[in-house]
Amino acid sequence: MSGLGRWSLWTGLGLVVVAVVCVALTLVPVGVIAGVLGVVALGIAGYDAIYNALDRAELRRRAARAERERGQGHRPGS
Repeated sequence: MSGLGRWSLWTGLGLVVVAVVCVALTLVPVGVIAGVLGVVALGIAGYDAIYNALDRAELRRRAARAERERGQGHRPGS
């Protein structure tokens, strides 16, 4: 997860906690705004985590393909 993803994760969790506390204190408008912003931040963190996981999987696939080709003595274009 990148720095932006980590920042979004912790900010989102903090805002969701603030939203729950605000709703418990009957500060509903503040709670709704904090909750919406928290969910958006958590969505950004989730997207970032999935993007990085897919990128790592693609690198592993490329490395495995290169290793197979190197092991078979395969030359590109022949």
